[in-house]
Amino acid sequence: METAEVLELFDGLRVADVRDGMDWAGLHAKGSIGPEVTPLAPGMRMTGVARTLRFRPSEKAVPPLTPEEYTEWAARWYRDIYPDRVGPTIEQGEVIVVEAPDIPVGAIGSNNSLDWHAKGATGIVTSGGVRDTDECVMQGVPIFCRYRAQSMVQGRIEFDALQVPVNVCGVLIRPGDVVVADGDGVIAVPIEHAETVAKYARQELDNDKKGRRAIYERLGRPLDDTVR
Repeated sequence: METAEVLELFDGLRVADVRDGMDWAGLHAKGSIGPEVTPLAPGMRMTGVARTLRFRPSEKAVPPLTPEEYTEWAARWYRDIYPDRVGPTIEQGEVIVVEAPDIPVGAIGSNNSLDWHAKGATGIVTSGGVRDTDECVMQGVPIFCRYRAQSMVQGRIEFDALQVPVNVCGVLIRPGDVVVADGDGVIAVPIEHAETVAKYARQELDNDKKGRRAIYERLGRPLDDTVR
């Protein structure tokens, strides 16, 4: 399926609806990332096709350096060991899904998240950390992460692979799978099940809107977008 077709299929669907659609498709034990991965700020939500990225812990020792030498050394780390391989490849409508080692490092920050969003990413999911969180929240790019972090990457993690199956807190996400995230968390839909899942997720959303709309009307409450 083309990315535009996937986005149309899942347009407006909540994570709860997609979870229901997965159940209808017989995928009861699949897809839901654990509650440890949360939105960086309330109200963040996104839908997209997974473009995957994997980092690994580094065993390269940081040599004794003066501050001036460290500036040059850190620049080399970003150029040679931790290059931005995903940025030049992003296509409109993708979610960047990052498998990161369990190290308190801010692999995602205000700079790369905004750059990836500008290149077409609808948001980012990571099993690792995010730093510059105040700026990230202000910029409004949807980011779902495991924890906040302070440290930079040099001397700690390295680039490993792009567009490979990744493990995000026990959930396998492959390039091209569908990722939906909102206040209820993150769920990944295997692309081969996307049409079935979206069909029954839409059924549940429509039923929910109908039922809640009737209650709104009984209460005399103005209709909003959640019941239209």
